Amino acid sequence: MSTRVIPNYALYGVQAQPGWQSAFDFEWIPQRSRPYNWKIRPHKHDALIQLLYLQQGSGEVLLDTTKLTVTAPCLISVPAQTVHAFDFSEDVNGPVVTAAQRPLESLARMSSPDLLPVIRKPATFALGLASNHGESLLPLFLAIEREARVQDAGQMTAGMPLLVALYIQVARLAQVTEAAPLRLNSRKTMQIEKFRALVDENYKKHWPITTYAEQLGITPGQLSRLCREVLGVSSLDVINARVIHEAQRDLVYTSSSSKQLAYLLGFADETYFGRFFKKHTGLSPREFRAKALEVMLKPKGTLAHGELAG
Repeated sequence: MSTRVIPNYALYGVQAQPGWQSAFDFEWIPQRSRPYNWKIRPHKHDALIQLLYLQQGSGEVLLDTTKLTVTAPCLISVPAQTVHAFDFSEDVNGPVVTAAQRPLESLARMSSPDLLPVIRKPATFALGLASNHGESLLPLFLAIEREARVQDAGQMTAGMPLLVALYIQVARLAQVTEAAPLRLNSRKTMQIEKFRALVDENYKKHWPITTYAEQLGITPGQLSRLCREVLGVSSLDVINARVIHEAQRDLVYTSSSSKQLAYLLGFADETYFGRFFKKHTGLSPREFRAKALEVMLKPKGTLAHGELAG
């Protein structure tokens, strides 16, 4: 029996780049939708969150297991790892912000921890009943657009607080509007979300698959089949990808040595960590750090459109 793998993109139609890169992007809905005849097929972003503001037009939106009809004005929030698709009307317009979710969550955790459930939950919001908050959205989107166009140092430092401010408005909207219900309580979806949460909490402990399965009340075989059916990869792939993602980010954004990283990530020794890292990336930790920093230090103008975190 064949398994359909959901494509993972940075931006739709652009193959995902490494998840250690922290970045954000701004565009208008027609820029990416028009070339695809207003139909964006099901896909996901492993590390990116998207927020769309429909100012005009309508369409159908798929968020994981639920298909919804949306009409402007409305907001659509699509967290990382959410399978989503769009079928827009030809008159649709509005801004779209795409950002690395982990840095956004880190900043929100320090300043406004109540935002975390809002950031992590896929939802749509009709704005007709909350025009006061809705009016606050466009200036924030436009400020993010200006910052996204700045090809200069400090872009992320300036841009992320704007994104937090934007999600504060989303949280206020959530309090005064009824988000369109998502049938995210299907058994398979709930099990996958619980598994991901367990991996986030325990990946440094290097639990075996059997322990994760026990925590979920299923067998290891059932867990792997569930992951392949829903995510297109095995349960071990999910765990290993989480470890690699953290290792890559630490190699790029900290000065920790491989020995220190091995300890922080729960490896028995530096040699084992190095073998594990090279097996999954094709590079040693030192080689990866050198190449990644070379990419990071390239002038912004040399990056291709859509070169974002995956």
